[in-house]
Amino acid sequence: MSNDQSTRPPLSAGDSAFRDAQNFSLVIGGPLFQLLRRAHLSDDALMMVRQRIVVISLFAWLPLLLLAALEGHVWGGSVAMPFLWDIEVHVRFLLAMPLLIIAELVVHQRMRPIVQAFLERKLIPEAAKEQFDAAIQAAFRLRNSVLAEVILISLVYGLGVLVIWRHYIALDAASWYSLPAAGESKLSLAGIWYGYVSLPVFQFLLIRWYFRLFIWARFLWQVSRIELDLLPAHPDRLGGLGFLANTVYAFAVLAVAHGALVAGQLANRIFFVGAALPEFKAEIFLLVVFLLCLVFGPLLVFSPQLAQARRRGGREFGMLAERYVREFDRKWLRGGAPADEPLIGSGDIQSLADLGNSYEVVRSMRIAPVTRDAIVRLAAAALVPIAPLLLTMMPLEELLKRLFGILF
Repeated sequence: MSNDQSTRPPLSAGDSAFRDAQNFSLVIGGPLFQLLRRAHLSDDALMMVRQRIVVISLFAWLPLLLLAALEGHVWGGSVAMPFLWDIEVHVRFLLAMPLLIIAELVVHQRMRPIVQAFLERKLIPEAAKEQFDAAIQAAFRLRNSVLAEVILISLVYGLGVLVIWRHYIALDAASWYSLPAAGESKLSLAGIWYGYVSLPVFQFLLIRWYFRLFIWARFLWQVSRIELDLLPAHPDRLGGLGFLANTVYAFAVLAVAHGALVAGQLANRIFFVGAALPEFKAEIFLLVVFLLCLVFGPLLVFSPQLAQARRRGGREFGMLAERYVREFDRKWLRGGAPADEPLIGSGDIQSLADLGNSYEVVRSMRIAPVTRDAIVRLAAAALVPIAPLLLTMMPLEELLKRLFGILF
């Protein structure tokens, strides 16, 4: 058997690229994934999602409840914000964190067909398949990097916890995790677990998603350096790259997680600091813009090739249309048609109409593989968790009346 394997011919560049495209994943790989496999919290197909959610979320949230109860900060006591009233912490660990975990499976399953589409639609020339496969292999190496995850952990503790959370996110009021002492805030026992265990776990999961998006952007940039076989007359008006807009379905759950995280922060400030939802219009707008740039920004690397394909298609179809229209004019308008060939039922007129439709497709070809529908879907996914905060501005009955008034 070993002799048969040793004499088996090596895979061609095309076969190797197709095999790696079938195995493409931004998620399966890295030290944490291997740790989860050994702990029987994941398998090679990223199943066992429920187990991962229960174990990781409870590891982050349950000790906070127990320690807050030990210190008497669960329901009330001497703090302005008891543990059970802290909307942000519950949303972060019981909603946003599970969504980040669910997003791994969704992205794993939905990104693979997108990568395969480059080959299935024959956008990669035969001579460039080795370069395409090299881009996939580079993504795999970066995804599996131990050093990368070590750097992420360092960023979480060095920047995320000690700087951003302590100085910009944590509430100034006395809470279950922070108590005033000698003119400054002192972390409670629950606050120590929150700041040095629970929060870093969440931030690592979040920042690792940004790292994965960087891998995806780098992969697309490397693919964009290949001279793709784009078709200007393709009905998707993107030369055949219309499938890239489907990335919105892969990252929609990630957008919901971001929206939930922001909603939790806003809720705390509305209920405990006395702020109003309209005060955060800029933050909500920036959230949507940030997610749009995060998901659709990497796709813009194909804009130069799309613009070039549109110019080339306009020139080529313009020449074709010129030649066809002149022959049509000579045949049917200048008396060049045979006497026995009837005008009614002639395929020439239909061909002229088809050519006009094709030329219109080329002329309206877009230079960014992003659709309005995809933008709306991603923005809606981010805003859904924030929508319940509208009830802080008006009663539900009044809100429904206004909504029905708009719709009907």
